[in-house]
Amino acid sequence: MSAHTGDQAPSNGSLASSSSHSGNGSSHVDDNAQSLLYLETLYEQYQKSPDTLSLEWREYFEQLDEESKQDAGQTLRPQRKPFSIFNPPSMSEGGLRRPQRMEVAGRQERLDQLIRNYRVRGHILSEIDPLGKKRGNPPELKPEFYGFTEEDMDRRFSTSWMGGPEVRTLRQIVQWLKTTYCRSIGVQFMHIDSLRVRQWLQTRMETTGNRIKLTRDEQVRILKRLSNAVLFEQFVQKKFIGEKSFSLEGAESLIPLLDMAIEKAGNEGTKEIVIGMAHRGRLNVLANILHKSYRQIFREFVDADPELHIGRGDVKYHLGYSSDWTTSKGNNVHLSLCFNPSHLEFINPVAQGRMRAKMDRFRDFKHKNGLVVLIHGDAAFIGEGVTQETLNMSELKGYSVGGTLHVVVNNQIGFTTTSEQGRSCTYATDIAKMLQVPIFHVNGEDPEAVAQAVNLAMDFRNTYSRDVVIDMYCLRRHGHNESDEPEFTQPLMYKDIKEHPTVFESYFDQLIRMRGITREEGEEIVEQRRLVLEDELKAAKQDSYIRCLEDYGGYWYGYNGGSVSEADTVETKVHMDELSRVMNVLTDYPEGFSPHRKLVRLLEQRREMGRGEKELDWAAAELLAFGTIIASGRPFRMTGQDVERGTFSQRHAVLHDVQDGTLHSPLKQLAAKDGLVELHNSPLSEIGVLGFEYGYSLDFPEGLVIWEAQFGDFCNAAQVIIDQFIASTEDKWERLSGLVMMLPHGFEGQGPEHSSGRLERFLMLAAEDNIQIVNLTTPAQHFHCLRRQAYRKWKKPLIMMTPKSLLRHPKCTSDIGELVQGEFHPVLDDTTITDPQTVTRILLCSGKIYYDLLNAREEQERSDVAIVRLEELYPLPYVKLQEVFARYPAGTEVRWVQEEPENMGASRFLKAHFGQSFFDEYPFRSIERHASASPATGSKKSHMLEQNSLMEAAFAKY
Repeated sequence: MSAHTGDQAPSNGSLASSSSHSGNGSSHVDDNAQSLLYLETLYEQYQKSPDTLSLEWREYFEQLDEESKQDAGQTLRPQRKPFSIFNPPSMSEGGLRRPQRMEVAGRQERLDQLIRNYRVRGHILSEIDPLGKKRGNPPELKPEFYGFTEEDMDRRFSTSWMGGPEVRTLRQIVQWLKTTYCRSIGVQFMHIDSLRVRQWLQTRMETTGNRIKLTRDEQVRILKRLSNAVLFEQFVQKKFIGEKSFSLEGAESLIPLLDMAIEKAGNEGTKEIVIGMAHRGRLNVLANILHKSYRQIFREFVDADPELHIGRGDVKYHLGYSSDWTTSKGNNVHLSLCFNPSHLEFINPVAQGRMRAKMDRFRDFKHKNGLVVLIHGDAAFIGEGVTQETLNMSELKGYSVGGTLHVVVNNQIGFTTTSEQGRSCTYATDIAKMLQVPIFHVNGEDPEAVAQAVNLAMDFRNTYSRDVVIDMYCLRRHGHNESDEPEFTQPLMYKDIKEHPTVFESYFDQLIRMRGITREEGEEIVEQRRLVLEDELKAAKQDSYIRCLEDYGGYWYGYNGGSVSEADTVETKVHMDELSRVMNVLTDYPEGFSPHRKLVRLLEQRREMGRGEKELDWAAAELLAFGTIIASGRPFRMTGQDVERGTFSQRHAVLHDVQDGTLHSPLKQLAAKDGLVELHNSPLSEIGVLGFEYGYSLDFPEGLVIWEAQFGDFCNAAQVIIDQFIASTEDKWERLSGLVMMLPHGFEGQGPEHSSGRLERFLMLAAEDNIQIVNLTTPAQHFHCLRRQAYRKWKKPLIMMTPKSLLRHPKCTSDIGELVQGEFHPVLDDTTITDPQTVTRILLCSGKIYYDLLNAREEQERSDVAIVRLEELYPLPYVKLQEVFARYPAGTEVRWVQEEPENMGASRFLKAHFGQSFFDEYPFRSIERHASASPATGSKKSHMLEQNSLMEAAFAKY
């Protein structure tokens, strides 16, 4: 076996380079471990059946046996090396002549290289394109490249290590390699580092020719699934002319592929399957895999119930669905097809987060009882960066789901963009080579090859708990949508497509030729399905049709969304004894554990805080919130970049032993025996990780699920997840989420990149009480807000603008009594004002700038100015704010003060809601930086000048 590991074969001049000669004239057949193993295999074969070997090898091993017998008959043979297959005899010792031995070994070495290159490069010759496009003929896949002649083609070689016959001619070997690697399945797997994994795949493929033997029943089942898929698309096109459906036509093999995957998974113990896919083929999958009723789908085409969707919902080919599947062996599997916007690949991490939540719920920590199936388009799979982020998370401890089945529906075009314009690599799936997993390229118009690919892919995933990729080459019969004209941009491709039969027709003809089915049986299958579709359409058009409305059930029973007026009130205070107990656990560590010396003092300070001897800082209050939630039995999950320590070295939720690097997580010590506590530093990812946590929150309503950005502006890179999923989760997708986003926010002269959590973007998305947005000012407020989020049945995503400099600000502290007796306050009045009637101005603010205003007021000794904090920006607490303002004289001027430029922050949001005055009694103006294209200056001194200007304007007497 050659030691060459690249995709290109070595030149002819290096073919025998692995043979070496020692100084005493002895010859090593090959210093490569694979070749030595091969020689051992040959010798075993010689011992069992010598006639199956070539004359040269028989003579070689006969000489070996003779020399061994001579050695056994002597007690001492001075000046002689033991003879073995790894140390062949020298010319002076008899046996085969050295040139003979070198010739035999050289031929085997060249054959090894040929075989290896079929494993590496055979996919280039594979017939995977339904339109018959050839992709080259690599010279390293030709026997003559290795010096073999036509005379050599009938020379026999040992092939016991390939499986099948133990001896084959070179001609038979090449044909078997082509059958295995160059027919309707092309495989990329030699990039996998593990020899064990590669050999597992080689054995599975080379012993079967990469084919699966199907029974007649299995073939008929495939034919029925193809019939269902093809007829559904044709029926929709005929009955709803001009309607967009993003048809599956040309890729109908996806339906039997999914059918086989679900059947196999269910029969092997899988209980839950989560499917994520874009819009192409979604209606077909809904109808023929999820078994959403045809009449309901047709009713959506008819669009007979517009009053049900005013201002909400999405188009039919974006919607999700769930159902139960019973396998042929009677096993039940729950299927969930995730909703998905037109941002094609962004559902990937969401689907995986949902599955991780399901697995955690059922304590499936080995990740064996669930399966994620992600269906991709070829252009999107290689084109969108979220694909890489999702693949990278696949084997990380905090994000693993035991391997995902990726199915690429490869139309060979993206809208109007060809592969030559859309990628810089050979395959759309080349991004998946970053993982140690196989990639199966399969011709989608060979259903039995698809069956083999699915069967092998599922077995690989089950064996190694890794992702696996099926790249199903097919075609797109129409344009990007049914009203699009593809011949404008791809005239030659669509000339071929017009003349191309459906996969159902070609497979039907194949089964007839093989006598697997009669024409009458096939026509009966088609006719029965057509009658069903006609009946369902009639039912959908009936005025008496009753739409089946989904309600929150299962895990979500008892939870609600809707208006904030429907929100429940929960108690968030905690008894002093419990706070002290929790803090003691949070600051304790095992005997013999050695934290960093600086942390020893920090932990002691926190113990003092827990006893009420010292004011609570932000991090301590936060950990008490987490700890008391966990101690009450609630699941807890928090991820993000550097969340264990905290970006600003404030949290230290996971301690590291400085002597041996072992870890200690105090939060986990507070959980019950089977309690769920997860705290993970995430990869450097925003889209992927935030999508994952959003998905997790969809299946764990009773838990506290948190994503923390390293800096607030990092949410910029996750805006699609925020816009398309989080902000619209209830309105568009009819799903609730209690996800918490923590975004460090505040202008401290660190430049534009580390100042703003983009508060204005969230406020712009705020409507219909869809999200909660807070910018808090005290540790106690943070404590109560987190606990309220964990315990409320009213579930909405919570956006928290969290502090940076306030983490250690001497005034940003809370007495522990506020945790014992207090609650969350959406508005904080100025308790330092003893006589509200003397107030001439109210400064309204939110977040960190409160402390700048407080310092400025003290410096100016202004007792006529009240500073009121709007802690919850959305839903706007109108009643609470009005109650606070009512303490002050009518007509008192209100100045909204913010650090952000005028076009950012909350300034425009408040003006839009209140106009020129609050409640028509308190004149309103705003103090902010000038409108800017960038959040903040990069100069520390410029920042201070701007900040001073804000303070001057806030307190100016005009």
